[in-house]
Amino acid sequence: MNSAITGNIIRFIALVLVQVIIFNHINFYGYLNPYIYLLFIAFFPVKDNRTILILTSFFLGLSIDMFLDSGGIHAAASVFIAYIRPVLLKSSFGSMYEHQTIRFSGIDLGPKIVYITLLVFVHHLILFSLEIFSISKIIFILQKTLFSSIFTILLSIIISIIFSKNTK
Repeated sequence: MNSAITGNIIRFIALVLVQVIIFNHINFYGYLNPYIYLLFIAFFPVKDNRTILILTSFFLGLSIDMFLDSGGIHAAASVFIAYIRPVLLKSSFGSMYEHQTIRFSGIDLGPKIVYITLLVFVHHLILFSLEIFSISKIIFILQKTLFSSIFTILLSIIISIIFSKNTK
């Protein structure tokens, strides 16, 4: 097994454990639910096989669903953002994505924030729409999406800065 696969396996397990042990116990008035396991999908290597990303995203979401007893909503939201990830990468990084030259460790903070924001907001919108599943509660869905997204984005950026190997 090469070091990239080993690194992805370690990142997968570590993010699931941190999510389950720490972040699943944060629930502030029913609005703030941080989901930092999205960092696995966000920083999965761009040049790797997209099918592998979608499959691992499914297992990532399913792992969270098993611990939260949430019936597959995390798996569905994770697979959806893994599927639309190329669109989010292209809209955030432009020509760098087209030439497959993105290395997340060496990217400026601005495009990284845009990318994480788009990814987290779409994930949370899908997740809370499936969780609540009522069009009459659209305002509540949007509130949960907004507040949880802000908290998740801040935590994700902080974690990304702490663990980045800046090569500049």
